[in-house]
Amino acid sequence: MPRSTKADGPGPRWARAGWLKALIAIAVCGAAAGGVAVYRTASDEAAERPVTTDEAGRLALSRLNLYQASPVAVSLTADEGGGVSIRVDGILDYRTHRGVGRYRTTGASGPLDHGLIVWDTGGLGLAPDAAGAGPGTPTAAAPTAVPTDAPAWEQAEHIPRQGWSPRTYTADPLDAGLNLLVQLGADRPDNPLLLAQSGARWLGRDRIDGRSYDRFAGPRAQGSAPDGARSPLTYWVDGDGGLRRVTMRMPGLGTPTTVEVTGRQADAKLPEAPWLTG
Repeated sequence: MPRSTKADGPGPRWARAGWLKALIAIAVCGAAAGGVAVYRTASDEAAERPVTTDEAGRLALSRLNLYQASPVAVSLTADEGGGVSIRVDGILDYRTHRGVGRYRTTGASGPLDHGLIVWDTGGLGLAPDAAGAGPGTPTAAAPTAVPTDAPAWEQAEHIPRQGWSPRTYTADPLDAGLNLLVQLGADRPDNPLLLAQSGARWLGRDRIDGRSYDRFAGPRAQGSAPDGARSPLTYWVDGDGGLRRVTMRMPGLGTPTTVEVTGRQADAKLPEAPWLTG
């Protein structure tokens, strides 16, 4: 996405910028050799522990599984502070590292804003949602008629490039979550040994929508957590290496940003219009 014309404002979010760079390094598994050894057999204890060889392998495989399942349905919930939260529901293709969806912003007194959102590895873009304009009614942002109940990826295709308001990522929770989400998939698995040696830990086991998932603290990149502290990223991975959920703790916020992967969306088609030049 093109660079934003939005001026950088003051505030606590800018103090998170260096921490965020280290955090994203975790998502792409910038693992360093050395550290905690891998357990070779699983135990039944409930206490937190280093990952086993099998667990490290499944965690390492999760990025490739996401890539191969693309496009997938995703959601993101971010606490922006001050009683404001943002939810994004959409699809993401890890082959192109592009996502599209709808966002809704809610404050303490109720809904604040909503619209369409696209994002990639460089930033995000926002556009008005056609909902409310009437079925099939052209708007300034979407001059071609499109049903208001159409999926976000279909509506986004009818909004010309100039109809989007793009910007590069900041250290705000929404931006950090989208930046993390778009980099979770990869065309090859991670190295499980290096992942385990960088501090990945088994935290427990949970059920989500009737399926069992192991909960892992991710590997630690330099600067992302104090020495010996747990990674700010937590992953939920099933027995086949399928990634279901990731939470990200951010400095100064009590509620972590949460991203969910809810399944393959084979019929979805990523729009080209938001990324067209000229």
